Amino acid sequence: MNARSLPWALMSLSLLAAWLGAAIFVAAFVAPAAFAVLPTRALAGAIVGRILPVLFTLGILFGGAVAIMNQSMGAGRWVTGGASLLAVASAAALLVTIRARMAVAAMGSPLDALDPADPRRIAFGRMHGLSVLLMGIGLLAACVALVVIARHVNARSAA
Repeated sequence: MNARSLPWALMSLSLLAAWLGAAIFVAAFVAPAAFAVLPTRALAGAIVGRILPVLFTLGILFGGAVAIMNQSMGAGRWVTGGASLLAVASAAALLVTIRARMAVAAMGSPLDALDPADPRRIAFGRMHGLSVLLMGIGLLAACVALVVIARHVNARSAA
């Protein structure tokens, strides 16, 4: 890595760290707090359902930006792969979230009012699980890219 690529590396680290922090904050604090304190699960789901698309959109943008910036900083294919996987997982999670929101709207009654064996509730549960899995993949991919870039910057500063 040369001196011209250092700003790209620092920007990439900032974007990845910001997305990771936001994702962890939403998953660890915002969603559990919403479901714990709001009077209905439907309200909590509505709040979390408004936050997740923003998070996933940022994952698409930040992951894509880091993958592109890596062409200038040359941190390697692990960074490009991790950042690209963050963008793809976020895009897929965004699509699943939109589909889940449409499914809930089409139900006509709160999700909790449906029998647990109702196919619509089961389908929503699968979409929720897939969304969580995709967010986890994005988190891991962003962590890999962040660590590789940090090591790349550290190796440059040690040289």
